[in-house]
Amino acid sequence: MLVPVYILLSFLHCCLCVVHLVYTVQEGKSPGTYVGNIAEDVPSLDASHQNQNSITFSLIKAQNGRQLFNVSKSGTLTTEQILDAEALCTYNIECCRWVEVAIKQDTTFLSILKIKVIVEDVNDHFPEFPTKEFKLEFYETDGKGTRRSVPNAIDKDVSIRNSHITYQLKNNTGKPFKLSVSKRVDGTDKLKIILEKKIDREVKDKYMLQILANDGGYPPKQCILDVEITVIDVNDNPPIFAQKDYNISIKNTHPKDTPVVILSAKDLDFGNNGQVSYHFSSKTSDLVKNHFRLAEETGEIFLQKKFPFGQKQTYKLFIEARDGGSPPLSCITAVNVNVINQQNNAPKIDINFVSALSESTATISEGIKVGSFIAYVKVTDNDLGQNGEVKCDLSHEKFELQILDSERYKITIKNAVDRETEDHYEITLSCQDKGTPSLKTERNFSIQVLDMNDMRPQFTKDTFKFLTYENEEPNFPVGFINATDPDLKAGGQLTYSLVKNIKTVLPFQITDNGFISTTQSLDREQLEIYEFQVLVKDNGTPSLNNTGNVIVEVMDEN
Repeated sequence: MLVPVYILLSFLHCCLCVVHLVYTVQEGKSPGTYVGNIAEDVPSLDASHQNQNSITFSLIKAQNGRQLFNVSKSGTLTTEQILDAEALCTYNIECCRWVEVAIKQDTTFLSILKIKVIVEDVNDHFPEFPTKEFKLEFYETDGKGTRRSVPNAIDKDVSIRNSHITYQLKNNTGKPFKLSVSKRVDGTDKLKIILEKKIDREVKDKYMLQILANDGGYPPKQCILDVEITVIDVNDNPPIFAQKDYNISIKNTHPKDTPVVILSAKDLDFGNNGQVSYHFSSKTSDLVKNHFRLAEETGEIFLQKKFPFGQKQTYKLFIEARDGGSPPLSCITAVNVNVINQQNNAPKIDINFVSALSESTATISEGIKVGSFIAYVKVTDNDLGQNGEVKCDLSHEKFELQILDSERYKITIKNAVDRETEDHYEITLSCQDKGTPSLKTERNFSIQVLDMNDMRPQFTKDTFKFLTYENEEPNFPVGFINATDPDLKAGGQLTYSLVKNIKTVLPFQITDNGFISTTQSLDREQLEIYEFQVLVKDNGTPSLNNTGNVIVEVMDEN
């Protein structure tokens, strides 16, 4: 399905125009599922280009190497693999991927089309409690309003609607409990069973409740948590962090054995009920857990490994302080760690050729027009400040580098090329940052010039002069003529023929390779000098030709 957004710049007057399209496809569809027809959805493509059969589309390789979509030459966008919104995206956001498509007409690049594909979440996950059964204890001395925590359910669907969970107690008539649902700082549900009136263990020592969890899908999916409440003769204070949230800044060279921060939570209960341990919340991502280590007893957070260059620079940790009661009470705080990048890394260069022979070699036709687009260049340097400011340069007589924005360039034809003069070019693209010291990356690549039939055959002489004798038999040899053509293959293969004269029938013949001989016996007394023209043509498309002059003098025989 196509969602129109903002459309486009003229295809006729630019070599690199960006057009944005938005398509939607459901997750879980089989590979090859139709996403959209790009050719139909770009309105001015029809108006700008009369010969639609010569327009082709191709997918620009993704920088991370994972290909989720395919584009046919005719512009049909399809899925390459089964899409899983839960694997591609995080909770409660629009799940989408960007693809870049190159549009060419014959060998001429027209544009790069940037397409947003929204992966529509399907309600394919049930809400899940961490366990099917859960046990609670209430003391008979507990007063009205006493609360006990129960685990919340989690729905792995990514959309807000499908992952939204509502809770209710089932068959709770006459029981002294109700369910309270609120939100933690990390957005997860906090469930409490609340005592509504005094309980007496001698009257009833056990209650069975069922908590229903329904997601927001249509139709909704449901799961049940069986809660067993035991009335006993009391842990009612949760741990409390010293701060609601923490904002920490560290250098990316921070040592592993020095704490990033030391968290502290207090619990007013005594004994095990007042002993606090620290844990990562379920909302803390695996990426964060890979980089940070939490000391459960002390609340110290350490680095687990070095920060990778070019990746996320801000990390959010959700830390749960949990007491030793039964059941345990907990609270959650958010720790925001901002990493200050002090590295200076060399720029990275990626080149996509319009017509690639290999990863480092492109081809162009010798008839390519000046200004034509031959390659797309993307330069990345994720260093901060001047360390990440990059300038690129390409010094060459035939090619030039044009900047598109701070990270993108295009390589175009600066001056006309001629294969017969030069059929191969070695080019160096240099990109240098403004750090101290300044770091430079060079990328070497080759341009091969493909032949086109642009050279007319040339005779080796202006006039070919031959002597022959009268009274010889037919097929008597006269001599060879010769022409040259520097074009390759068929464009350089030559064929010779006599230029016909409507007034005179010449007593000569010529082979395809330029050998002239007589067709009859000659008589010098009748005509002693013959002057005629020979045509030479190549076998290229279109064929090119030239004419040469031939003089044959007939020698007297006594």
